[in-house]
Amino acid sequence: MIALAGISFAESSFFPIPPDVLQIALSVSKPNKSYLFAAISVIASVLGAVVGWAIGWWLWQSVDTFFYRVIPGFTLESFNKVESLYQENAFQCLIVSAFTPIPFKIFTIAAGVCSVPLPTLIIASSIGRGGRFFLVATVMRIFGKQARDILDKYLERITIVFGILVLAGVYAVKFLSAH
Repeated sequence: MIALAGISFAESSFFPIPPDVLQIALSVSKPNKSYLFAAISVIASVLGAVVGWAIGWWLWQSVDTFFYRVIPGFTLESFNKVESLYQENAFQCLIVSAFTPIPFKIFTIAAGVCSVPLPTLIIASSIGRGGRFFLVATVMRIFGKQARDILDKYLERITIVFGILVLAGVYAVKFLSAH
């Protein structure tokens, strides 16, 4: 379980390997603990997301002028425009990226760079990562070893479809509350 927590934490901030593989293997060996493994993954992943946010916030503070000087077309104005767009949609972006196979660390670090409020990161990460890891736990709990083969083959597609459904739900709620 310590390895699962470590990988979940690291994957949200700097490590390239997602924790799902270990979560699935642990759940196959102990299906009754599938939800415990999911909870460990969520908590560690959200803590890792906070570290990713901190990396983006602190690192950007020390390298931003380098980008403005060296990269053609990269101006403070263009960055501010992108930052504004990301901040306006950060909650949705973070939920979807937390759920899909897109490397989550990209979005946690970007959230720090773009000064997304930390509570937004924590709440969106909790929802997205919770959805992802508890979906895996539920499938493993219901189908056991048979599910491992299905998840090994289709996990990316399943998470993309579910991520799209979550995003559609968020937009539907946002649209209905505006009207």
